Amino acid sequence: MTLVYGVVPPPITNLQFFRLFSGNGLNKSWVSLNEMSPNLYRAVIASEDARFCSHHGVDWVEFQDAVADATDDKEGPTRGASTISMQTAKNIFLWDGHSFVRKVLEMPLALWMDFIWTKRRMIEVYLNVVEWAPGVYGAEAAAQFHFKKSAAKLTRREAALLAAILPNPIKRSAGKPSRRVKAIASRIQFRMGGMDAYLTCISK
Repeated sequence: MTLVYGVVPPPITNLQFFRLFSGNGLNKSWVSLNEMSPNLYRAVIASEDARFCSHHGVDWVEFQDAVADATDDKEGPTRGASTISMQTAKNIFLWDGHSFVRKVLEMPLALWMDFIWTKRRMIEVYLNVVEWAPGVYGAEAAAQFHFKKSAAKLTRREAALLAAILPNPIKRSAGKPSRRVKAIASRIQFRMGGMDAYLTCISK
């Protein structure tokens, strides 16, 4: 299926399927990376995986943090615990929650997907399948849900707010951000300023 999803959108991911049983519904809309504001992928990479272009699916520098995150169930996911490739593998093929077994499965899947897909395809799929609010999946649905606009028109601030909620989109809101979310978004905006040199793998 990795080969198939390299060219066509996943009709439904494992995570979306399991979430249906929580009663949140399924609000999703696929758009190409060209139809998203560049602010969004800059913000998400700055927040979630700053070495996205330089690793091959698993960031071995952050490996110890990823293992620690998988076994820490006190406060939920922490930034930097998984690469974008690993999170994409989890969303499409695996399941949510903290599990050492799942984390171990994520790694070979992420390496395989990163080998098959371009980095541009990886971030495009990720931004289209990740959850941004209960039952809301993908950049376009997220932009409409939180800001009543298309993903193509997201400002730097709005993109940073969306990136700020990714570790916990169930409890955090980009459209009605808490003081903590606003502070996180401000830090992400600051990092975005120096990201262009690290994003050459996404250029056309």
